[in-house]
Amino acid sequence: MKDRNRRQKNGPAATGAARAGDRVRPAAKAAAKPDAKGGPKHPGAAARSPAKPRSVAADTVRTRPQKVAEQPSEPQRPVRVHAGEKPAERVPVILETAGTDDYRLIDSGAGEKLEQYGPYRIVRPEAQALWPRSLPAHVWDRADAVFTGDTDEDGMGRWRFPGAALGETWPMRLLDTDFYGRFTAFRHVGVFPEQLAHWSWMKARIEASGRPLKVLNLFGYTGVASLVAAGAGAEVTHVDASKKAIGWARENQALGRGEKLPIRWICEDAMKFILREERRGSRYDIILADPPKFGRGPNGEVWQLFEGLPLMLDICREILSPKDAALVLTAYSIRASFYSIHELVRETMRGRGGLVESGELVIREGGLDGSVPGRALSTSLFSRWTS
Repeated sequence: MKDRNRRQKNGPAATGAARAGDRVRPAAKAAAKPDAKGGPKHPGAAARSPAKPRSVAADTVRTRPQKVAEQPSEPQRPVRVHAGEKPAERVPVILETAGTDDYRLIDSGAGEKLEQYGPYRIVRPEAQALWPRSLPAHVWDRADAVFTGDTDEDGMGRWRFPGAALGETWPMRLLDTDFYGRFTAFRHVGVFPEQLAHWSWMKARIEASGRPLKVLNLFGYTGVASLVAAGAGAEVTHVDASKKAIGWARENQALGRGEKLPIRWICEDAMKFILREERRGSRYDIILADPPKFGRGPNGEVWQLFEGLPLMLDICREILSPKDAALVLTAYSIRASFYSIHELVRETMRGRGGLVESGELVIREGGLDGSVPGRALSTSLFSRWTS
């Protein structure tokens, strides 16, 4: 189950994500992220299912969701209470993403944001843009695509193309990684650019390690983070409950001719997967977790972030390598302070030392050419532990 607006990224029973107090991944992703991430974001992976319609028009047509009977969760172990000192802390931390050649936040305001994704200028709803727009109306009016309809992150809508009709997908490139952008019925386009802050940090850590690190990407959505990690030299396990998300990720891999990269693509409920990895004694050097607020797994598993997150993190602790490990948690669409996940991560990692840094991911406006720093738009909460 999974996404954030950015998706319903998959949760432990799906795959998913959302803004520091507003983003809910569409239920398609693990049923949680209708893909975008076409459905809600993940508790497992279904939430972030990228909608992959036969055509742009098909993607914008509502379809009647198939009912999936809720399945009782398999027996899960209790959350352990850990002894020892809590890790050191650094708060608040604001990780900022500025513009790149293929992405930038041009302007925001009046409940919308104007962004550049590769060759296209796109307008999408943005509840946190409370301020007035900086650029004149004629700049916004020249957008290539405008998302209209439900303003909720998990709501479906339509894309309007003021000029010529555009194709369903287009190529993009970030951090030397190729992937497809795609117009989906849930406003998402296949990548959450604020994550560049985490991906750049991860890429540098992998390249400096001197050995192939093992990376687990839970609620992996369209696989951009997995491709960045594998391209830097890591062995990657990518988990998402959405078959559409996995299919999109494989398309991205093929676009960059990365078929030989060491990536395992796993379509499964995230919580079930990590429980099995714990029983097997598997270990990972870096775990990326981007669970949705709510989601459903491929077999009807239900994921609720506030209920499932403590156990999910506790299991992640057990499958982290004993040395030189890191855990990155991102939370979208929840109405909470970053301190809530910060203190949870510190409690979870008692006795393992290290440092917990928590705060928000933001994107800085850059104007039409990316050279004029403007306001910072908050997108999500995060907490990152490093040993």
